[in-house]
Amino acid sequence: MGILIGLVVTLGCVIGGFMAMGGHIVVLFQPWEAVIICGAAFGTFLVANPIATVKDAGKACIEAFTHAVPKQTEYLETLGVLHSLMRELRSKSRSEVEPHIDNPYESPIFQAYPTVLKNRDLTHFICDYCRIILLGNARPFEIEALMDEEIQTIRRDKLKPYHALQAVADGLPALGIVAAVLGVVKAMGALNQSPEILGALVGAALVGTFLGIFLSYAVVGPIAAKIKVVRDKKNRLYVVVKQTLLAHMNGSLPQMALEFGRKTISAHDRPSIDAVEQKTLGIGTAEDQKKAA
Repeated sequence: MGILIGLVVTLGCVIGGFMAMGGHIVVLFQPWEAVIICGAAFGTFLVANPIATVKDAGKACIEAFTHAVPKQTEYLETLGVLHSLMRELRSKSRSEVEPHIDNPYESPIFQAYPTVLKNRDLTHFICDYCRIILLGNARPFEIEALMDEEIQTIRRDKLKPYHALQAVADGLPALGIVAAVLGVVKAMGALNQSPEILGALVGAALVGTFLGIFLSYAVVGPIAAKIKVVRDKKNRLYVVVKQTLLAHMNGSLPQMALEFGRKTISAHDRPSIDAVEQKTLGIGTAEDQKKAA
């Protein structure tokens, strides 16, 4: 919604200002200039990026338009599943914990937190490091270094659409010039026409420069920046998992370890301590609920 409002405001101010100066909006309607610029931009985008990045760019644009960042509920569920797993790691044998890690989609622990289970990458990240902790041979600083490297790798992969679209934004002004030059070439073929016709052709050519610059700095560039913001916020979930599990490895009790993870969440999105306690102590696992009954 924010992107749509911003685009409407930007386009309204630009077009409205042009009309207020006495410009005729019909002059800006140059569909073939738009075809040249947008078609060339899309073609270079396809040339420069593998198909996986192209598909992910479409997904990233949807996430940017819907502002699909983690909400408090997702943070609470992430902390909740970590709390349940840490309790299992502390109190049960390896053979009892392994089924939850080896097959999380059938685990009552993960099934109690469907938002986490829906995020396959995060689920696998949690299970991989719980499996390493379960083996018991790795030292915390080694795990921290490994986690940092993997989180950086995940971030690089998730930001590929941002870099791809930013490259398109950087090239759009030049593609606008290409369209303008082609328009001038067309105008040169009409030098024997009246000044009104020649002026219209030159004006149409200059619209190409306008479109290239406008699309770069007012459309594609801001959308790319929004993708970066959204993907960075989604990546914060991995940092929460990292800090929580490292605190557990260093001997903190599950409830205290959650505080290490909770503090890595930005203040705007961070759930309160009471909310975390209610989520982690109020739900429990399906096995715990059966025992309590």
